Amino acid sequence: MHNGNSIKLLTGNSNPELAQAVADHLGIHLVPCVVKKFSNGELNVSISESVRDEDVFILQTGCTDTTNDHLMELLILISACKTASARRITAVIPCYPYSRQDKKDQSRAPITAKLVANMIAVAGCDHLITMDLHASQIQGFFEVPVDNLYSEPLMIRYIKSEIPGWQDSIIVSPDAGGARRATMIADKLKVDFGLVNRSRDLRAGTDHGMKILVGDVKDKVVILVDDMIDTGSTLGMAARTLKDNGAAKVYALISHGLLAEADLAAVAALPIEQLVVTNTIPQTAKQQALAAADPSCSEKLVVIDVSQTIAESIRRTHNGESISILFNEIP
Repeated sequence: MHNGNSIKLLTGNSNPELAQAVADHLGIHLVPCVVKKFSNGELNVSISESVRDEDVFILQTGCTDTTNDHLMELLILISACKTASARRITAVIPCYPYSRQDKKDQSRAPITAKLVANMIAVAGCDHLITMDLHASQIQGFFEVPVDNLYSEPLMIRYIKSEIPGWQDSIIVSPDAGGARRATMIADKLKVDFGLVNRSRDLRAGTDHGMKILVGDVKDKVVILVDDMIDTGSTLGMAARTLKDNGAAKVYALISHGLLAEADLAAVAALPIEQLVVTNTIPQTAKQQALAAADPSCSEKLVVIDVSQTIAESIRRTHNGESISILFNEIP
């Protein structure tokens, strides 16, 4: 425990709503910070409160429409706190940027997730808190401690309280990479597991569609589970494949709702009852845009709040308590 010092929570421009919610749960105020951009694109940071010998947490998410600016904001904030003699600096990154570039899957491909880890460490970060990493091996890219939080308990709670007929549902992963996540939720709920797979040739640029590899979805409530949605094309193909195979209803629960390249009108037209995402990425504007595109679908995009989970992980980190206990018991 860091005796004699307090939690100082800072944030940039990436997700101020989430940062304020976390501060409210902790019963503290956000340290006033001004992050502005000069006409040539350079960023400048001004921290209006002393952080000397304090336990500093900087909340800055990635994967928004200005990911690179927000990453630079994070690096500059870390460096500023380091030179201001903060005792410990923890980067709280609910959605880790460049997480999909986590391996060399073809010749001359960059492993950018590792580059981001190096930059964060060099800036002066002592500890990282993130949520639902796209690939768990990213934790090994860091030489400092990494705590990967999970939205799984929140999703299970939502399924039990908001999805009718979940007892006879099937949890489906839209690709093989998410099979482990889907099986964990299926096991906790004691329901069936399914897997659909998209067959495509990246070199030729051809897509051969989707097919169900595991599970029987006929006349069942299907719950699609994945860590990230961007364009929505994979989700759309998966939902249509499940419907074509007799699924009664389809719900989609996604950890990080990027929707950066998605046509929200196309999302509204998806054959799903609800698209449930967390607020690791700001969602208010997307909800408004979806309602504007189709007023009848105003409640189709549902947002689960993760601020309490992040706040509790910050409190436990500051007090030297276990974080894993937050995920040992699923409601």
